Amino acid sequence: MADRLSQLQDAVNQQAENLCNAIGILFQNAPPAPFPNFDKNSKTPSQTEGVYDHKKMFATLIARNAKDIDVLIDSLPSEESCAELQVSTNSMRELEACGEEAANRLLRDVERGEALLGEISRALADIANVNLSINRVTDAAQAQHIKI
Repeated sequence: MADRLSQLQDAVNQQAENLCNAIGILFQNAPPAPFPNFDKNSKTPSQTEGVYDHKKMFATLIARNAKDIDVLIDSLPSEESCAELQVSTNSMRELEACGEEAANRLLRDVERGEALLGEISRALADIANVNLSINRVTDAAQAQHIKI
């Protein structure tokens, strides 16, 4: 299904076609206008009821198409909704910028946390090595006091 603008364009094109055809019917079936000092002996074609049907048909088509065009125009978004959409788009951009800033801060904090974790791991390894060294010295000193 076509969008509303395409439907509106189609309706306007149809209205132009109806108007052109109606004007063609009017020219085709219009009675000749008398001109002074012109040949008055020529015969004019007789008007028939079919001509009236064409006029009525085109008048109905043009009126119905005009109503359809009005409905399609009314269904288009208004200027207020476009302004609201722009405001919401701007607020979305601001939120997106805030989100990117928060993501960058989180990335920096994670990197800092990983660096601290590395320092803590090295400190724990140093503590474990010192503890082992102390245990060796303590075991060696206690071993000298034990006599077998």
